[in-house]
Amino acid sequence: MSTTTVTSDNLQSTVGDNDIVILDFWADWCGPCRNFAPVYEAASAKHEDIVFGKVDTEAEQQLAGAFGITSIPTLMVFRQGVGVFSQAGALAAPQLEELIDGVRNLDMEDVHKQVEEQKAKMAEQEAAGQAPGGQDPSSQDSGSQAQDQHRSAGAPGTSPTDF
Repeated sequence: MSTTTVTSDNLQSTVGDNDIVILDFWADWCGPCRNFAPVYEAASAKHEDIVFGKVDTEAEQQLAGAFGITSIPTLMVFRQGVGVFSQAGALAAPQLEELIDGVRNLDMEDVHKQVEEQKAKMAEQEAAGQAPGGQDPSSQDSGSQAQDQHRSAGAPGTSPTDF
């Protein structure tokens, strides 16, 4: 399968209607993005069951901002509608294959449990008048909060989130 252009118009259906979606946030002027493109295209041809989406950060600035994209290329991976990985920087082909294998092998029952626990904790904090993380809402940096919601399920100190 070739890559798919993802925009704010089709993001929800792309992530919601497919088991695994990998998004590459890129721009034409970005050298590392251009270098990563053949690796990403080759992986999309090899893994036809995965949706490989490309988000042009110049054309989709609002979408990139909503995901807290500050560096490109950035890869985000969703499994069953849950954000399970986010990382800036181009990957070599073996690293991308390792990422794909890791995402395929995730225990999604456990991931969904973590999402529900995180939602419950956030609801408790909101009810208590606190921002997520136990901080006073007036001191919470909204940019870092958005980024914290889209990290890898396996990275230390991070947890998956529903899309």
